[in-house]
Amino acid sequence: MGATLRVYKRRIRSVTATKKITKAMEMIAASRVVKAQRQVAASTPYASELTRAVTAVATGSNTQHALTTEAESPVRAALLLITSDRGLAGGYSSNVIKAAEQLTERLKAEGKEVDAYIVGRKGVSYYSFRERKVVESWTGFTDSPTYADAKTIAAPLIEAVQKDTAEGGVDELHIVFTEFVSMMTQTALDDRLLPLSLDKAAAESAESSKGEILPLFDFEPSAEDVLDALLPRYVESRIYNALLQAAASKHAATRRAMKSATDNAEELIKSLSRLANAARQAEITQEISEIVGGSAALADATAGSD
Repeated sequence: MGATLRVYKRRIRSVTATKKITKAMEMIAASRVVKAQRQVAASTPYASELTRAVTAVATGSNTQHALTTEAESPVRAALLLITSDRGLAGGYSSNVIKAAEQLTERLKAEGKEVDAYIVGRKGVSYYSFRERKVVESWTGFTDSPTYADAKTIAAPLIEAVQKDTAEGGVDELHIVFTEFVSMMTQTALDDRLLPLSLDKAAAESAESSKGEILPLFDFEPSAEDVLDALLPRYVESRIYNALLQAAASKHAATRRAMKSATDNAEELIKSLSRLANAARQAEITQEISEIVGGSAALADATAGSD
């Protein structure tokens, strides 16, 4: 009986130590997600306004440009998947990987080859384990991305878009990431960055402007040169915003997962404490029974000798 009580006490100490760790990680994630939320709020207007500017240039000119012109028969698409470098975030990485798999299947069903570009160790490990080809990958900064990281990612993607498909270029650029909706809701989604869907962008622009009169533009030296200058800025800003959204989503998912783990640890400690108390009570009862039985036996032996 004493051995059973020691086992329960040892498990209680172990779970208590785990609870302290998960509680600390929950607090760290909660502090990080607030900073990430501010960064998302700061970068989103810039990305939206840049998209609006690109739309204005594209709709105000007849220039054929890779930024806005769809290929007649697209044969290859680039897919940028943004995952996490670390785990302990519930289904965060698995959800966005699942969304990427669905997009890949859809593109292949349309007869397009898919070139994968991966951000985060979780995505790299997933593709590596399945021996799938990855054109380029980046790791080590998903918790706190910077604009320099976005530029590093955007460079090979822009180069691939500007190349001819016969030379290894791509006709489309898609991005899969986790959108931060709220502390409780993060949604894995896919978006086509290039070529820019003018109808969709115009609708979003009209919604954001809410009745504003859009200005007329004169392009110097030409609309094509303006689009050439806007292309890297547009891709970089959209990737940077996606990285920030993914980082905020990851921290929120970690906070939620660690809170759940802490709550489960508390319930387990309560359950083990009840079992330990029952074992201790049983041990005390057994000792009392042994004492009473020994006393009765001694009394009987004394009475017999008399």
